[in-house]
Amino acid sequence: MKNEETVAEKKTSKTDPSFSMDELEALAALVNEHGFTDFEFENENIRVRLSKATTPAVHQAPAAVPAGASSQAASEAAPASEATNPATAADADADLFKITSPIVGTFYRSSGPDKEPYVSEGSPVSPETTVCIVEAMKLMNEIQAEVSGEIVKIYVENGQAVEYGQALFGVRK
Repeated sequence: MKNEETVAEKKTSKTDPSFSMDELEALAALVNEHGFTDFEFENENIRVRLSKATTPAVHQAPAAVPAGASSQAASEAAPASEATNPATAADADADLFKITSPIVGTFYRSSGPDKEPYVSEGSPVSPETTVCIVEAMKLMNEIQAEVSGEIVKIYVENGQAVEYGQALFGVRK
């Protein structure tokens, strides 16, 4: 405990300026504008951590094609309205184990553009199987299945940005 107090004293004994409330509000607005869910800054004088709780987005097909839309857009929207109800699709995936992203980053199915994907739908996996890479700040993070089973659903596209906790794969155990 004494070491922590010493560190705190060293940080607070400096007379260098810290962030004002206006600067903190501007920083929070900038972080929000760029869609970050977590941001942390630390120097020898101050530590600031901003974190925003996110709720998973539910994607629904548009109910109707706006008036004046081209016939091509109308023909593309027709199959979407005939698709299964999102609640039904969620129920079908309820029995699947979801492999989620442990970090915010960019999803890659393979180790390089000219390489085969780590897994595809129908691929068997074990807990040690690498299923993809999530790149964050130029670091390539290999994501493992953490469960034995079969990949039955891939929720994201190659090169797509992913959020913390977003489902990447559905595995049937």
